[in-house]
Amino acid sequence: MKLPMSWLSEFVDMSGITNKEYADKMTMSGSKVEEIDYLGEEFKNVVTGKILSNEPHPDSDHLVICMVDVGKEEPIQIVTGAPNAHVGSIVPVALHKSQLPGGVKITKGKLRGVPSNGMMCSHEELGLTLNEIPYGDPNGLLLMPEGTPVGVDIRTVIGLDEYVTDFEITSNRPDCLSIIGLARETAATFNRPLKLHAPVVKGCGGDINNSLSVEVDAPDLCPRYTARLVKNIKIEPSPAWMRERLHAAGVRPINNIVDITNYVMLEYGQPMHAFDYACLKDSKIIVRRPKDGEFIQTLDGQNHYLDNDMVCIADGTTATAVAGVMGGYESEITENTNTVVFESANFHGATVRITAKKLGMRTEASGRFEKGLDPRMTVDAVNRACELVEMLGAGEVVDGIIDVDATSDAHKRLPLECDKMNALLGIDLSREEIVGYLERLGFAVEGDEVVVPFYRTDISRMCDLAEEVARMYGYDNIPTTLFGGESVLGALTPKQNFEKNIGILARACGFDEALNFSFGSPKMYDSIGLPEDSEKRKSVKILNPLGEEFSVMRTTSLPSMLDCLMHNFNYRNATASLYEIATIYLPALKDGEVDAETLPQEPHILTLGSYGRLSFFQFKGVIERILNDTGVQDVSFEPVTDHPSYHPGRCARVLSGDTEIGVFGTVHPVVAKNYGAGNSEVLAAELNLDVMFGCLSTEKIYQPLPKYPASTRDIAVLCDESIPVAHMEKAISKAVGGILEAVSLFDVYKGDQVPEGKKSVAYSLRLRRSDRTLTDEECDGAMKKAIAALEKQFDAKLRK
Repeated sequence: MKLPMSWLSEFVDMSGITNKEYADKMTMSGSKVEEIDYLGEEFKNVVTGKILSNEPHPDSDHLVICMVDVGKEEPIQIVTGAPNAHVGSIVPVALHKSQLPGGVKITKGKLRGVPSNGMMCSHEELGLTLNEIPYGDPNGLLLMPEGTPVGVDIRTVIGLDEYVTDFEITSNRPDCLSIIGLARETAATFNRPLKLHAPVVKGCGGDINNSLSVEVDAPDLCPRYTARLVKNIKIEPSPAWMRERLHAAGVRPINNIVDITNYVMLEYGQPMHAFDYACLKDSKIIVRRPKDGEFIQTLDGQNHYLDNDMVCIADGTTATAVAGVMGGYESEITENTNTVVFESANFHGATVRITAKKLGMRTEASGRFEKGLDPRMTVDAVNRACELVEMLGAGEVVDGIIDVDATSDAHKRLPLECDKMNALLGIDLSREEIVGYLERLGFAVEGDEVVVPFYRTDISRMCDLAEEVARMYGYDNIPTTLFGGESVLGALTPKQNFEKNIGILARACGFDEALNFSFGSPKMYDSIGLPEDSEKRKSVKILNPLGEEFSVMRTTSLPSMLDCLMHNFNYRNATASLYEIATIYLPALKDGEVDAETLPQEPHILTLGSYGRLSFFQFKGVIERILNDTGVQDVSFEPVTDHPSYHPGRCARVLSGDTEIGVFGTVHPVVAKNYGAGNSEVLAAELNLDVMFGCLSTEKIYQPLPKYPASTRDIAVLCDESIPVAHMEKAISKAVGGILEAVSLFDVYKGDQVPEGKKSVAYSLRLRRSDRTLTDEECDGAMKKAIAALEKQFDAKLRK
């Protein structure tokens, strides 16, 4: 919000306050100042001058030599080619060593041999448009109005001798999107009187009710609608003071009627609109919900179709404006307009925001309405507009006002809880001090109740009042204290610590972290080979996606990981190992379809991916390391041959006891080809961290160093090549019993010395007792048990 300081001075006495002091104190009181800008900053040594003579240039058919009075003892000579350099005209003059907007520097020189001691300027060279300077000549010098003093700084003449404070207004303070709102804050911050003006409208007789009727068919979307009628309109440029203020506030002047509505919007924060009365069929205004598909052409010339979730302003037949956003083209004010209806209304903020977003036309008005405005300022705003009409001689105001009001006159009241405020803020203010700060901000205190002003729509609780007191008292005055003894220091939850440790372990194993979006395209399911009837294809759909490629929430993290790996592959990185702690979204299903009314499950998945560095079994070792070091118990692996995304002979599910944790393996060659991996082996794993966390064992058992030596025996058997070696390990462990300290596979052989369809599997068994040394007989007996179990369960034969 841009605040011209001269405009602010109408409401608050700013004498003795420097720009720096103003910016510092306003920021500390809660109104953050972004910057204070001097509009004439780019001007240097540019003054007004009067052309005294005009002689043709002896060596040019279009240049003239002028003598110009610039307020010095002697006039200066300037050569110009402007066709309107008439004797007696007052023009802007850039003197020797002057500067113009855009960094243009002017010095004296010669034009075709004739000395020229400066330059006379057009409005464009001053960085202005015909909207700011309507008397400008588009083809020549800027001729200043008659009576303009000579030799004065041009900035004071064209309204650029002005400081403008730019505020960052938070969304909860729509009242500060106005000059008056910021004036209230200024008066409270500096404890100075606030001078507000009550609009006075003289009127010209008649009765608006004889010429116009207003109906509000949607009071929930339009709690208040106020209108006044002005006849005998004279469309012309606004006076200089209004144009200069609008320009300083960042609004382009257009004509007196439009400028009045913009001026009131800036001053009061209440958006207004002016309708051409002649374009209102049946002399009627109806505020209603549009019919689905109803059409309107807005002021910017764009065509829009409305729906029943919006609100529009209509006449007797058609929509003439999109309420709170923009007026219609048909009712636009033109040079032929004779009678105008001024609209000052209040609209439901959320509806205005949704409408503006749907139509793609966010405006100054919609930006204010969507934050929630005070409906009680519509009358003052429309009266101020009519007062300005009379002040500018722009028309005659018809007596009477139409005000359709569905709001309550009751103020919001909150208990005055001084002790709670002090406790919350950590200060010790008296009741009188607290009341004083609140009253400075416009609150009234009646007994033990605080009466909240209507324009403070953000105040609803004790803590809101405490914040008002704190910012007036001064945040920098609140003492710094340590936390009380009852304060609880924050800490990670066990689940958060678990996920943190997972990341540490993954990085220790050589994996780098990847971060991916949680949404993607439905085509990602085709890329990883999911069948058409797969449950994983049923995704949560995004209502307003950025595009088709970001239209659904992922139900698997594998496509994201493969995208990252192939990004590295395509950049010719020889190896890549990545991990992601990803969130997937599994929707609730109803009758086989996604139930949009139920929130999806959001499990966390540890996703690993690698190419060029690890073999299948090394990758399996990484998974075993992570599971072992995090404390997941009873880990085992089972082959999987029917997973559509993984190679059928190099894929396994990961189990903890009978609980499935996830799956890992070599990515299916077809899937790898879909992602552009060619013949490279790509490894991936998807492990459910929520399931893993449930399989943790928090119990730590101390194991003392062994006192007695271990006996190591090897065993090699022939068995069917389809038998998993892990199953045989389990059988050995169960058969041998407690004296088996460890069993490990050290060889798998298939070749000429092994029958077709068979494989040779060799294990090393480490046997030990904790209370004594094992005898040979005990070891032999253990080996016989192991061989018998393998033969019985798997028809395995001892190799000799």
